[in-house]
Amino acid sequence: MRAAFIIFDNLTTLDFVGVYDGLTRLKTMDFDPEFSWEICAVSEEVHDDKGLRMLPTRVGGSLEEFDMVVAPGGFGSRPLLKDEAFLAWLRTAAHCKFKASVCTGSLLFGAAGFLTGRRATTHPNAYDALRPYCAEVVRQRIVDEGDLVTAGGVTSGIDLGLFLCEKFAGAEAKAAIKKQMDYPYGD
Repeated sequence: MRAAFIIFDNLTTLDFVGVYDGLTRLKTMDFDPEFSWEICAVSEEVHDDKGLRMLPTRVGGSLEEFDMVVAPGGFGSRPLLKDEAFLAWLRTAAHCKFKASVCTGSLLFGAAGFLTGRRATTHPNAYDALRPYCAEVVRQRIVDEGDLVTAGGVTSGIDLGLFLCEKFAGAEAKAAIKKQMDYPYGD
């Protein structure tokens, strides 16, 4: 599986890192030696909401070659909802096998048209913003629609990473990764 982790200015870093840490352990802990990823952005440098500088491994280009696209949230997602160039880039992921979002990353998927007729979640403070984009806003930490998985607020990114580990590599992989992370929460 090849994953694209999206980053953008003013993202919430834990939204990105929470899911990234769990999923990349599929490779580093040898559950899926073929798992690979790119950190993707539309600019050569990104700063999170507190000024942390991040450098993507890939700038621009189509996302269609990836199996999965993961979008974090944060206050930087709000201006992107009206940024047609960014949304056009994100829409190149339309045919990717899986899409996953943390927090207001679901708003980005909504603005790109990926949530139409689907159930989704986001940070509780953004439920009203999510409503126009989906069939139903669900008040859960993780909402699994098969090929589309959305997660709630910032800390749910860790839960999402572990959830996806189980989805792709099974319960034993999830349990081992969770133990290695020393993560005592969830099932």
